[in-house]
Amino acid sequence: MRKLFLLLTCVAASLQSRADEGMWTIYNLPPQVFEIMQNEGLTMNYNDLYYGDDALKNAVVNFSGYCTGVVVSPNGLVFTNHHCGFEAIRSHSTVEHDYMLNGFFAKSYEEELPNKDMFVSFMVDQVDITPRLEAIGFDQKSNLFRELYIDSLTNALTDSVKRIDKTLHVSVDPFYEGNRYYATTYQDFTDLRLVFTVPKSMGKFGGETDNWMWPRQTCDFSVFRIYADPKTNGPAAYSEDNVPYHPKRWAKVSMDGYRDGDYAMTIGYPGSTERYLSSYGIKQMHDADNTVRAQVRGVKQDVMIKHMRASEAVRIKYDSKYAQSSNYWKNSIGMNKCIDSIGIINQKADFERRIRQWQDSTGYLKGKLDFDKMKRLYEANFEPIYTFYNLTESFFRSNEFFRRARAVNHGMEVKGPEDKPKKQYHQFDDNSDEWDADLEKEALAAMLGNYASHVDSKYLPKFYSTIKTKFGNDYRAYVDYLWQKSDLMKTGKRLYFNKKKFKKDPGVQFGNDIMEVLYDLQLKMTENMDEIETQERYLCDAVVRMEQDMPHYSDANFTMRLSYGQVGEYLLNGEPSGYYTTAESIVEKMDKAKSIIDYEAEPIMRELLSAKDFGRYTDKTSGKMQLCFLTNNDITGGNSGSPMFNGKGELIGLAFDGNWDSLSSDIFFDKKLARCIGVDIRFVVYMMDRWGHANRLLDELGVK
Repeated sequence: MRKLFLLLTCVAASLQSRADEGMWTIYNLPPQVFEIMQNEGLTMNYNDLYYGDDALKNAVVNFSGYCTGVVVSPNGLVFTNHHCGFEAIRSHSTVEHDYMLNGFFAKSYEEELPNKDMFVSFMVDQVDITPRLEAIGFDQKSNLFRELYIDSLTNALTDSVKRIDKTLHVSVDPFYEGNRYYATTYQDFTDLRLVFTVPKSMGKFGGETDNWMWPRQTCDFSVFRIYADPKTNGPAAYSEDNVPYHPKRWAKVSMDGYRDGDYAMTIGYPGSTERYLSSYGIKQMHDADNTVRAQVRGVKQDVMIKHMRASEAVRIKYDSKYAQSSNYWKNSIGMNKCIDSIGIINQKADFERRIRQWQDSTGYLKGKLDFDKMKRLYEANFEPIYTFYNLTESFFRSNEFFRRARAVNHGMEVKGPEDKPKKQYHQFDDNSDEWDADLEKEALAAMLGNYASHVDSKYLPKFYSTIKTKFGNDYRAYVDYLWQKSDLMKTGKRLYFNKKKFKKDPGVQFGNDIMEVLYDLQLKMTENMDEIETQERYLCDAVVRMEQDMPHYSDANFTMRLSYGQVGEYLLNGEPSGYYTTAESIVEKMDKAKSIIDYEAEPIMRELLSAKDFGRYTDKTSGKMQLCFLTNNDITGGNSGSPMFNGKGELIGLAFDGNWDSLSSDIFFDKKLARCIGVDIRFVVYMMDRWGHANRLLDELGVK
């Protein structure tokens, strides 16, 4: 008994030292982890988190497949980040009614704005199905067999749950690098309407200047509402007859704030981490992925911002595209900086030497996990991977001409009579309100030149010989030629793809040439990719087995995860960072707006945040109006909009960013530096109250 007690004590002490790390699945949360959560201030029991209609997990939603949201009212209000609602806000904006610039508040249900292709998804249930797969020798099968079998199993499980409830579906996802598989049941609601947003000056305050940085003052939130079938309270396609959804559970908004050291917990849908990744994989990520993304997007964004600042109409069209591009442009720069400064590749290599020694002593995975082989495989794949990222970053993102060229090459709807192939055609809808010709042309020309200067000439698409011989390497002249001679950009034009004119269209040839290079690169990459994936799977298996006395969480894969920790600061450039920001600090930044455009804000915002008395929004401990705060919760992309809860499961904030000093946390979590940045829920309510005068929403939230 004494040995067991000492073992549990050591495990608990070890977990205590890494209590701020982890993206834990809730349904099988390790008992040791839950015990530490309770010791640190969680007053809820386990059933309050996961089981039953009243479980806290039922208030958290996957927001449109790229963010997280939280249900905060009995009538289906959802809070998420402003940047998660960015595209919806932009899509409703015009020069006359610019909700990006001026914000929006629906004063009634009738004024709430529907959104195309948006949804929220509730996790209903989750179960480990690995034993079912082990029974058929799944681990010994080829990667292709595994992929096809999982697809088939997903369909079968979805069919089975639909017989119980037709609104449900199942997703089967790999965990622990494919060593385990979980089946998760979801329910999706597709009628999601915009209810409230602050102006971009506040929702994106600080822009790229402050992105991934601390201190922050960004009021990063937006409000949506879920609508449901009036008869069933279940999912339904958009209809004017739909009514606000009445959820099983919603989160209570807390106006009590937080203190240094208080328990903090996030529940959300983190997108992707790779903390089991080998040193060889990290080196490839550094050199072939991050370096390329930062370089290419930097060139493209210079073109975009020049045109956006010259025209309000262009800005509205590209606000969302620019924000999406710049977010991970800066992330890539910061991640590489952290990889280098911390020496992560060498640290991983040292850890792998320990695994080799353990493997030699135990014989575990002997003849399977082979580090020398892994190294050779990654080296063989570097050139095609590096070129692939250059190609996709240059042409596959935010380029309307190539989007159309690719569409006619692959996957575009065919119109016309089925029995008369020569009369079948492609036709593009008029989407001219989504792009600007001058910007698109300049950006494409810049990408053509940049791609040619960074890859081996053998990977240049065939049209580069035309650019050289016919246009003297004048990329802009070639782009002008494409737009003038090709039918791709002529809206409403019928493109009869079985006619010679279509095949000779320079835009069609342009797309075909790029896709030809892409297919060649994909073939080269797949020669070794299966074996690389297998080796990485073995490596993860070895790590978990070698450290089997410790619970291990799986890498993030956009399934629901819980992270726990505390409110608190860290050392920033050797000095205490502070764990919250105040109204005074945002006013100080607003005063710098003439030299830093990202700090511009409307006069009313400066007036509201310069108040001498913030009333009930004043923190009782600091005596200040607090805007944003820090916790050591684990965060990555997809966590944006994740609710930040106190120990009672009450909402104290919305997570929206990580800090610059820990941008390598997707591959290596540094507990001394890694922080989650959240917007204080009191700041959110203050803006809804004092700027938006949204009394009907405050009443709905129960904030009197």
